[in-house]
Amino acid sequence: MHERSSVAELAKSLKAELDRYSPGGKLPSSRALVERYRVSPVTVTRALAQLAAEGLVVTRPGAGAFRAEPRTATPAVGDTSWQEVALSADSTTELVPRAVDASGVLVTLSAPPPGMIEFNGGYLHPSLQPERALAAALARAGRRPGAWGRPPTDGLPELREWFAREIGGSVTAADILITAGGQSAITTALRALAAPGTPVLVESPTYPGMLAVARASGLRPVPVPTDADGVRPDLLEAAFRATGARVLVCQPLFQNPTGAVLGPERRRAVVAIARAAGAFVVEDDFARRLVHEDAVPLPPPLAADDPDGVVVHVCSLTKPTSASLRVGALAARGPVLERLRAIQVVDSFFVPRPLQEAALELVGSPAWGRHLRAVSQELKSRRDALAGALALHLPELTLSHIPSGGYHLWPRLPDTVPESALHAAALRTGVALAPGRPYFCAEPPAGHIRLSFAGVAGPTEIAEGVRRLRAAVDELAA
Repeated sequence: MHERSSVAELAKSLKAELDRYSPGGKLPSSRALVERYRVSPVTVTRALAQLAAEGLVVTRPGAGAFRAEPRTATPAVGDTSWQEVALSADSTTELVPRAVDASGVLVTLSAPPPGMIEFNGGYLHPSLQPERALAAALARAGRRPGAWGRPPTDGLPELREWFAREIGGSVTAADILITAGGQSAITTALRALAAPGTPVLVESPTYPGMLAVARASGLRPVPVPTDADGVRPDLLEAAFRATGARVLVCQPLFQNPTGAVLGPERRRAVVAIARAAGAFVVEDDFARRLVHEDAVPLPPPLAADDPDGVVVHVCSLTKPTSASLRVGALAARGPVLERLRAIQVVDSFFVPRPLQEAALELVGSPAWGRHLRAVSQELKSRRDALAGALALHLPELTLSHIPSGGYHLWPRLPDTVPESALHAAALRTGVALAPGRPYFCAEPPAGHIRLSFAGVAGPTEIAEGVRRLRAAVDELAA
């Protein structure tokens, strides 16, 4: 059983037994709990820490754990209804309302109930994460001299150098800012490049987290349709001309959610069109380290061949490692770099140094290459398992593209299967999936679902998930 679920179950058991002890009464020793529940000492420590955080027990070093005294005061219930007026008072003068729908983001972040098959995950399953390598890197980082000191605001020089080498071309460490993950980098880029109330061009469909960032910044997302080769240059040029936008956000490699790779001719065209419009391209290169074993050689990032500073590049270590390793990079050239730097400093000062040191230890270790190769093999295996199961058991779903990178598939639903109804029916059968609607900033051309194969335990769980999804579709047809 995974450590996280063991901690939750032990905490639940201990909570149910607290009434046996009077306030201030001592709980059994950690050794006794280990023997009684047949769990590890770490599990006991974490479960007691959880109860302490909830105010149910008090732990005293060297003495043990004790039932906490009951709370006597009942918090006063206030009246927060005034906030509705305050938050809406400026809506009449705002060009773009800043109310944000985060549901498309939360669906990939929320932990599902026990027994739910997580086809909606946005991160690697714990079995795919380099937990041992991360732990070793963090331990080595903690022993580095000055590990808890204040880092340079731009990031550790060695880490900036590593990201510059990874991007390639003529990008140097001087062009790099270390960020707290990719989402933070996108937020900084949009705030730097577009004024509130102005349009920002986005691929359609696109990543809901980016749409949420744009709207939270008071920007107006304008969709540019994509096809099997990525964003369409003819429609991109027309969108720049019609809107006067100065920013395009795109994912040229294994686009989320379609999995498309921007074709060679289109790569040059997209940058040239943006340059002619006096606009920036924010390149979200989130999936480069999630390439599948059978992929052809990858094209370099757009930023690697961009002497004019059109491209602002975003990349991160989070997706190929752990949701908690929030270390990424922004790469830019020219005056825009100073604006990006200023916004990041004002927002967050800097990325914590221990996290940067740990990231540097990880990518510099032999375990890093082994991990990427293992993930590449596993993602291909799981992709093939999911695609095969869909073809066999749900042939009415149209899967027009099977990507060779990334962590999800994007099947189109038949017109007879409403997207929202399928989402609800799937939950009833024990499957969490991502509905397609949040990936569009305008009316979608058809119903879709996004199915992640990275956040599940393996092929057996994939097969069971598709079986349950088949039952959900049959339920709607009944």
